[in-house]
Amino acid sequence: MQVNIEDVNTVKKHIHFEIPCEDVKIELDKAYKELNKTASIKGFRKGKIPRKVLESRFGKDVNADISARMVQNAFVEVAENNDYEIIGKPVFNPETPVIEQGKDLIFDLDFEIRPQLDDIDFKGLELNKNLYRVTNEEIDVQLKMIQRQMSTKEVVTEERPVKSSDFVMIDYEGFVDGEPFSATPKVENYVMSIGSKALPEAFSEKLTGSMSGQELEIEVVYPEDDKNKEIAGKTVLFKVLLKEIQEQVLPPIDDELAKKLGQYETLEDVKKVIAKNLQMGIETRVHQEMSEQIFQQLLDRCQFDTPDALVDAELNAIVAETEQNLAHNNLTMEELGFTVESIKERSREVAEKQARRHILLGKIIKQENLELNEEEIEKLCISMAYAMGATTEVVKALLQESPQQAEYIKYTELEKKAVNLIIDNSTIIEVTPEIEGQSASIDDASEKEEAISSDPTE
Repeated sequence: MQVNIEDVNTVKKHIHFEIPCEDVKIELDKAYKELNKTASIKGFRKGKIPRKVLESRFGKDVNADISARMVQNAFVEVAENNDYEIIGKPVFNPETPVIEQGKDLIFDLDFEIRPQLDDIDFKGLELNKNLYRVTNEEIDVQLKMIQRQMSTKEVVTEERPVKSSDFVMIDYEGFVDGEPFSATPKVENYVMSIGSKALPEAFSEKLTGSMSGQELEIEVVYPEDDKNKEIAGKTVLFKVLLKEIQEQVLPPIDDELAKKLGQYETLEDVKKVIAKNLQMGIETRVHQEMSEQIFQQLLDRCQFDTPDALVDAELNAIVAETEQNLAHNNLTMEELGFTVESIKERSREVAEKQARRHILLGKIIKQENLELNEEEIEKLCISMAYAMGATTEVVKALLQESPQQAEYIKYTELEKKAVNLIIDNSTIIEVTPEIEGQSASIDDASEKEEAISSDPTE
């Protein structure tokens, strides 16, 4: 067999194969000999069917099978001899080979390999560690979030107009050309906050300053590219009845509020838990910042090409995660004007960076023979169980049912172990940040539990 390997770059290869016709004939002879033992053709006894009859009946399938097998064997041999770790699937260039009698089997393959890196010297990196601290102001922010979550709404009994901080209860129905419009049917007792994006902005503008019991007409012109195709480009006149004005009543931030949260007796107890979890947020941010420094320094030391197949895998993961997140909010990419192609285009730089990180960490894991011990696996299962609201037994059963997913989760944990190994072998320079503590803030105000819960594995 003649083989010519062309390096397109360090990870892309083009191979030209020429397998002698004599070798092809040997494989064909073997295949027809075996086929003769099992083939059943009317008018012939098994094992006594002429070769030409077999070729006439099964030749196309036999040729395809032998071609695929010889291609596979030739490719595997080259990969093993050159210590290639194949990424993705090889592609015929220009086309799949076809066996022709008396001719060599000639074909070309394009494929990618994982970069063949030398051992990485990751020890002695200098990493800045920002000394963020939890501030009283941040704790107060979290307490005010909880206060809003625990607030109530009360009907305004005095005669006064709607204010920007109010809630209102309304009935509304949309009309087009004076007729009820099916896309905007009548809705009764709908409660909205002024400024809410749930209804068109014109609702908040017109309702502000109005009085309870007042009937309003609100005209909304929908854009041509509105995600709801049924109302896109239409002018809808909403007839609205302002039935009630409600105002938000905030409870005092005191011991009584703490008791309403459950498992707390005093406000001080809540503050301590908030401070603890904000500190955990700081530690997460600091770790992420040092990880970024690690990757930047290692990438400066290690120059290599990135396989397209790895970048594509990262892009597919980003698309899948985007679709999943939208589905949780009953949305689709189409409704928001996104396409798979647009998501991939805007995410390509992130995907390439992530692929390069995986390559670096994979090399260090292999180089340092990193593995998870039983204690680390047990801790991982406990953490997963806590996040899922399940028992560790359930988690372990799920991992046993899905070995591929289990390997992915364990490998992700190995990557974290590799990062921690690098940090442990680095020189840490403590730095006082210009703005302290911001990392501890909890972004999602709708989840008050985030500020007062903790992971039992910590």
